Amino acid sequence: MGADWRERISQPTYKVKVEKDVMVPMRDGVRLAVDIYRPDADGRFPALLALSPYGKEIQELPLAPQAQGGPLWDGEIEAGDSYYFVPRGYVHVVADVRGTGYSEGEYEFLFSPKEQTDGYDLVEWAAKQPWCNGNVGLVGMSYYGSIQPYVAIQQPPHLKAIVPVASSLDLYRDINYNGGVLGAFFYGLWDGRGGDSGFAMGNIVSVMERRLGKQEFVHRIQERLQDPDIQAFSNFYHLLKYPKKNPMFVDILLNPCDGPFWRERAAYYDIEKINVPIYIIGAWKRSYWASTAFSLYNRASTPYKRVLIDPSGWWERPWVTYYEENIRWFDHFLKGIDTGAMEEPPIKIFVKGINHWRYENEWPLARTKPTRYFLRSFGGLSPEPERYMDAPDPFIQPPLCMTYDIHSVTYQTPPLLHDLEVTGPVALYLYASIDQNDTNWIVKLFDAGERDEQLARGYLKASHRALDTARSTSLQPYHTHVDPEPVLPGKIYEYAIEIQPISNVFRAGHRIKLEIRSLEHGNEGAQGQPPNATHLCSSKTTLHNIYRNKDYQSHLLLPVIPK
Repeated sequence: MGADWRERISQPTYKVKVEKDVMVPMRDGVRLAVDIYRPDADGRFPALLALSPYGKEIQELPLAPQAQGGPLWDGEIEAGDSYYFVPRGYVHVVADVRGTGYSEGEYEFLFSPKEQTDGYDLVEWAAKQPWCNGNVGLVGMSYYGSIQPYVAIQQPPHLKAIVPVASSLDLYRDINYNGGVLGAFFYGLWDGRGGDSGFAMGNIVSVMERRLGKQEFVHRIQERLQDPDIQAFSNFYHLLKYPKKNPMFVDILLNPCDGPFWRERAAYYDIEKINVPIYIIGAWKRSYWASTAFSLYNRASTPYKRVLIDPSGWWERPWVTYYEENIRWFDHFLKGIDTGAMEEPPIKIFVKGINHWRYENEWPLARTKPTRYFLRSFGGLSPEPERYMDAPDPFIQPPLCMTYDIHSVTYQTPPLLHDLEVTGPVALYLYASIDQNDTNWIVKLFDAGERDEQLARGYLKASHRALDTARSTSLQPYHTHVDPEPVLPGKIYEYAIEIQPISNVFRAGHRIKLEIRSLEHGNEGAQGQPPNATHLCSSKTTLHNIYRNKDYQSHLLLPVIPK
């Protein structure tokens, strides 16, 4: 169909009729509050359901889209614009999940089993309404996008298509403990730091307090308070001392390893149950958004699946990005309009460096040539391993209570003689020792040209180095995160560190650059992390030794795409 598909999708025709605060009963009697935006006309229309704990009321604000970092930015207005969808012949249903906003019940952390079945019940409720034609889709980004795979796994009969934008599949690995390293994202999201409104707090409970009982809950908190890294970070120490302040993040702090708490909130393990058409939208620059997108694409059982990977993901809010693609997908599968949604190859990626959109047929690309770039002396990075220098490359990192300076080692290639495309998942195999019993490995990959452009990051807590060999591949190491094993000071270990996937052409004259560090904080500038997304660092001054000799060949494994 080509470029004319935009002319064939639904065009605005209808005025909008609004019903506020409709209370919908769930299977256990709890009622959820929804707002219904529907065409002001007779007839039945497909429904698009959006649900989150952010509060349905802010989703209706008629704000002009704001760039991230702007004074009116609100990262939680992500349900979609009702006044875009409804005139095109859809009913937009925006819901407060249980225990938040105007809904009844208790909020038991993100994507709880009850929240997943609530999604099923809302789909089936919407399908039976007199304004619905029986076809329901799921719409929205971030939380609104992440809940979609969970609901699809429940297989409600009237769910006919989903478009998860910027979604997560595993709350442990994707957000809260990248590589086993505690991240602060939900600490800031709870009450709206960094320009977000925060959760619409209703009846929110600590899952761990209820599950453990009061005595054991207090005991577990006391144990966590003994962690010197927690003691050095007053915000987290404060939460543990006053657990009613932010029950959600207390539950995160009390679950530093993967296990039942995280597994019952992880769609990752049941992706194969998704049997409805799925169009996945992710981004290279927002860490897990790309890896999640490809996991969904590769493992969902439906034959009707597509993926699009955006170059940045720094999208405006209210969310208005890729609306036409949403309508094209929903028109095809909810209205039966031939929009050509399945005509192009299934994967559309933006290749950075040459700044070009390209279609592909599989992921990882079949023509990938995994290529090792070895860490070399004098900060070199080369396809040839080190043969001469046995001494390691050291760096010493004091904790934040002593300095804001970040110490690291860097390795880079000479200027490239020819363009080099790297597309796919990336891994670093690092041989190293430290003089403490643990550290955080934080690695960053750059395209170094006229300026350094950060392409991807990777994290691994040294004590979480154990691999799940059944799920790991050479380009995507997968760690168990179950039984941390403290490091023996001075002993050399191999650390397999997953770096998020990229698609980038390193132009001739540019360099491939790798940085290895153990610390980050919110005052680093543009290449750093925002304040609510940094990771808990070590409270101990730590000597790190990086080995790259003939016996310990530390290397970066890149998915090179031959010309």
